[in-house]
Amino acid sequence: MSLAEDDPVSDGQPSTAQPSDEVRDIGDVPAIEVINTVAIHLLSAAAVKCGLAEEGDAALDLDEARKLIDALAGLVTASAPSLGDHHALALRDGLRTVQLAFREASPIPDPVGRGPGEKWTGPVT
Repeated sequence: MSLAEDDPVSDGQPSTAQPSDEVRDIGDVPAIEVINTVAIHLLSAAAVKCGLAEEGDAALDLDEARKLIDALAGLVTASAPSLGDHHALALRDGLRTVQLAFREASPIPDPVGRGPGEKWTGPVT
C-alpha cells in the first residue's frame, strides 16, 4: 500500500513529488539567493502591513508589521557581511523605508531607537 492510498484526500495515485528531489533543488541554490528571497518576502509583507500597498490602510496592521520588520532587520544585519555591498545596500534601503513607513503610520510613534528593527539597525529618523 502506498502513502497516497492511505491519504484520504488523495485520489489513490502515487505521488510524483520526491522529497529527496526537493531537498536537492534547494541545495543547489546559492545562499545569497535564498537570503535575498526571504528578505524580499519579509520586506514586501512589511510594506503591505505598513499600508504601502494598493489596499492602503485596509491592509494596515502595525502589530504584524513590527514582527516582520524585526525579522527583516535581524536577517539583513546578520547576513550583510556575507552578501556584499550590492545586495546588502538594497536590502538596507528597503528596510529603512518600511521602518520609516511604520513610524509614519503609527498613531503613537516609538521613541527613536526603539522602533521595529532598531535594536539591530540603530535609530532610524
